[in-house]
Amino acid sequence: MNAVAERYVHLVLALGQHDPDYVDAFYGPAEWKAQAEKEKKSLDAIGAEAAELSPTLAKTPDAATSGDEMFKLRREYLQKQISALAARVRMLKGEKLKFDDESRALYDAVAPTYRQSGSDPDSHFDQIIGQLEAKIPGKGPLWQRYEEWRKPFVIPKEKLDEMFQLAIKECRARTLAHVALPPNESFTVEYVTNKPWGGYNWYRGNFHSVIQVNTDLPIYIDRAVDLAAHEGYPGHHVYNLLLEKNLVRDRGWVEFSVYALFSPQSLIAEGTANFGRDIAFPTKAERMKFEKEVLFPGAGIDPARADEYYAVQDLFKELDYAVNEAARRLINGEIDENSAVEWLQKYAVMEPARAEKRVKFIQRYRSYVINYNLGEDMVRRYIQKRSGPDPGKRWTEFGKLLSSPRLPSGLTD
Repeated sequence: MNAVAERYVHLVLALGQHDPDYVDAFYGPAEWKAQAEKEKKSLDAIGAEAAELSPTLAKTPDAATSGDEMFKLRREYLQKQISALAARVRMLKGEKLKFDDESRALYDAVAPTYRQSGSDPDSHFDQIIGQLEAKIPGKGPLWQRYEEWRKPFVIPKEKLDEMFQLAIKECRARTLAHVALPPNESFTVEYVTNKPWGGYNWYRGNFHSVIQVNTDLPIYIDRAVDLAAHEGYPGHHVYNLLLEKNLVRDRGWVEFSVYALFSPQSLIAEGTANFGRDIAFPTKAERMKFEKEVLFPGAGIDPARADEYYAVQDLFKELDYAVNEAARRLINGEIDENSAVEWLQKYAVMEPARAEKRVKFIQRYRSYVINYNLGEDMVRRYIQKRSGPDPGKRWTEFGKLLSSPRLPSGLTD
């Protein structure tokens, strides 16, 4: 299996020569990366090698009968990742997949659809929009009224780093109380512009991350904790360093020294990062206390309006799958780019600039969008099934998931 794992890493690096987004992180031997750059294997050669690897893996002795669950999970992980790599090769060669077929092939999961047969395909979202209309009365489109309503909750640019650092400090302290992290783990924060995403964690290996925050559009007060938990603690930064420590260093599983973005691993990565916020703040009361006492006053925002603000944000959470639906219709050719922007303005209540940026994200990353909302829901169900209401047990199960090769289909076990 180690030999298969090494060949898999080489294939990921080779595919990265054709797809600049594919290799999200790599901290294995530098000469492997140099070799990929020098060889520049063709897509046909990469696809042929991937096709050879799957049957080789299937013949791995004792894999199926091993009593070590981690060993079985490792084999399943390699099977799914190799299969996704082969699918990405076919896509880069021009194969067109429907949205759900693509997400199944790349991410081992399919997002639910809210289009009931025989009824208005948008009726699910219309019901939620109706509730928001009542919360934010007035004239003009809802997105316009919402933007006006939430202006007082923007973090001033000069306060952004201070608020983000305060949120990271709190999330880190809460994580350290439950998860043992390497003493030399670290991160740096950079503020960037002209990106299709809001935040990104670039894991560099040796327990270090670079967290980038995109400041193209106004950043609202709820994003401080969201970004700190998602990109940092106990999200992407913790996920990557635990994989490095527990699987790469302790077990010598080299396949975890590379992170292929368009693969089932991403649903686990994004799902745990999104759910990480609720792990760090297991009750709304805990988060509200921190927000009212630290973040709202620190940003110069009236803490008396915190409850009002979060009541609206809770309703917006129910619109999460609207982005999936816009992506599904756009990828499937049912609507064009302009219609997708208009749909997001109406059903995700996004101002035009935000909707345009999201459509740019969809065009670049396609069905990747399911990893955030579906990933979070799948991780939540998996953790809650094992821990019940006990916050300590939730942390234990969450830590175990972060340190394992378990993938989306394994979350339904």
